[in-house]
Amino acid sequence: MAEYQSIITINPQIRSGKPTIRGMRISVYDILDMLANKMSFSDIIEDFPELTEEDILAALSYAADKEHKVSICA
Repeated sequence: MAEYQSIITINPQIRSGKPTIRGMRISVYDILDMLANKMSFSDIIEDFPELTEEDILAALSYAADKEHKVSICA
């Protein structure tokens, strides 16, 4: 899989700067929410044919990387 940095984009003009897939209006959050609501990769791609499995995996990788970098301040 390509690194998520080539797929996840952040543009202040799109979705108020939220991370999106390839500059589209589909955000990482949207994909994570669909997965959390038990949608399969194929269900998501059926609803959003402009997405690929690689896009969904990039959203997951981005979220995992972001979570890994979170630190707790005591």
